[in-house]
Amino acid sequence: MASASLLPVDRTLGVVLAVLLLAAVAVAAWAHLADEHDTYARGIATAGVRAAVQLAVVAALIGWVVKHEAALLGFVALMFAVAARTAGRRVTRNGTWWWAAVPIAAGALPVVVLLVLTGLVPVDGIALIPVAGILIGGALTATVLGGRRALEELRLRAGEVEAAMALGFTDRDARLEIARPAASGALVPGLDQTRTVGLVTLPGAFVGMLLGGASPVTAGAVQFFVLIALMAVQAVAVSVVLELVARGRITRTESAREPGRKPGRPGPKAVRDRAHGGPR
Repeated sequence: MASASLLPVDRTLGVVLAVLLLAAVAVAAWAHLADEHDTYARGIATAGVRAAVQLAVVAALIGWVVKHEAALLGFVALMFAVAARTAGRRVTRNGTWWWAAVPIAAGALPVVVLLVLTGLVPVDGIALIPVAGILIGGALTATVLGGRRALEELRLRAGEVEAAMALGFTDRDARLEIARPAASGALVPGLDQTRTVGLVTLPGAFVGMLLGGASPVTAGAVQFFVLIALMAVQAVAVSVVLELVARGRITRTESAREPGRKPGRPGPKAVRDRAHGGPR
């Protein structure tokens, strides 16, 4: 009965998905949507193909994974590793990208551990994978948005950071004053989703529970829990990534020293690097 309410997996679904993906790529290409590294038309196409392959693999393996505790925990660890790399490479292209693992772990890990220890989510069941995936995904999004916005704000307002340093602010405090409002904006999507749940959207956890045969009250309780947990996870992730940017752990600078300049004699670029969160 529940399966009858879902999309039929047939040729029509495949055609519609292909048309939607091509439409997304075409619109992105027509509007020249891009960042400093790549065009989003290519990114959309790549993401669509990867999603199809990855979901096919997961669908084939999930039945076996949930029957073995070690494989289940290994799958969750793989989810975290992929999230850390994805977030890190979205935030910066230099060697500091791996620090993105810290805010994702700080946000998602305590909540997952709490759920397991209280028995709300069993380790030996399929529930751990979607719950951990939702929380890790939320931390990933918050880390990417918070980190990118913080670094971009420091780049655009480097003069203000340098002025704060000249007034006696430490490097960390000067960067925090400038980057905090921008990074905090990463919480807006989650807040809006929570504020409008049930009025504008019916999120996936709620709909999935209903299709699985749960009562509306149970589905609503699960969705409410997911939204509250996500707000906690994302608040922690944004706070931690902001702190890492302020302390110069995550940067967008390529080198601590300018070509042709002797060590110990900082030039204009070195001063700008300090304002951007780069090496001192």
